[in-house]
Amino acid sequence: MSQYTQPQQPQQPYAPAQAPGTLPARNGLGVAALVLGIIGTVSGLIPFFFWLAGIIGLIALILGLAGRGRAKRGEATNKGVTTFGAVLGLVALVLSVVGAVLTFKAVDDVVTDINKAVQESSASAKPAAAGEGAAGGTEGKDDVLRQGDSAVYDDGLEITVGAPAAYTADEFAVGHTKGNSAWTISVVIENKGKEKFDTALVGVDARAGADGVDAEQIFDGQIGAGFDGTVLPGRKITAKFAFDAPADAGNLTVEVSPGFDWDASQWELKL
Repeated sequence: MSQYTQPQQPQQPYAPAQAPGTLPARNGLGVAALVLGIIGTVSGLIPFFFWLAGIIGLIALILGLAGRGRAKRGEATNKGVTTFGAVLGLVALVLSVVGAVLTFKAVDDVVTDINKAVQESSASAKPAAAGEGAAGGTEGKDDVLRQGDSAVYDDGLEITVGAPAAYTADEFAVGHTKGNSAWTISVVIENKGKEKFDTALVGVDARAGADGVDAEQIFDGQIGAGFDGTVLPGRKITAKFAFDAPADAGNLTVEVSPGFDWDASQWELKL
């Protein structure tokens, strides 16, 4: 009887058991702090993104400090990355403060410049000298501008409106109503400043009578073109305007607006 020998089974490879109490490294906070710190620092270098740099920088700093705590307890192995992320978060916060200061200063400078420009563009009444215009020099003594008076602006711009004169509009006129009266006025713009003045935005409007109804501007083959071109320093330009008013209107209120940067001025003219 032959003896049966059972074949020997191959041995399974030995897997060393994990040491009790050992956990995987928790490096997530350090990595997040580094990424956010980089984003926050870059945001702090971009104008008007100081607010984003402040928010992201604060989060990066908090995560970095928390990650350093993990590293000290042995729960994380990226102490250097965590520290660098916290430092970048602090840098982002500093850049955020600097950006906020610069932005607020820039806005304040712009507001100051706008207020200064508005104040400099305010008009003051300059009565006509004796013998000038229908008003002489007497009617301009109050705060109301009369025919022949000038509105003088602080930048050297000076606008003068002359006395109204009766006008006969032609048969093809636009803006004239049958039965109403037509009146012309001359408007003179003199540039006594140092910069050239563009007349493109000059507006001239009128109201007629005690009720202040709109006096429509008249356009025909002879009048209505208005101002055109630029007035150089030391020069002046004159244009005539015609307005349609009720036949019984006793006065015409003319308003001249030099442009967006100037206050409009008004003249009370007797018809």
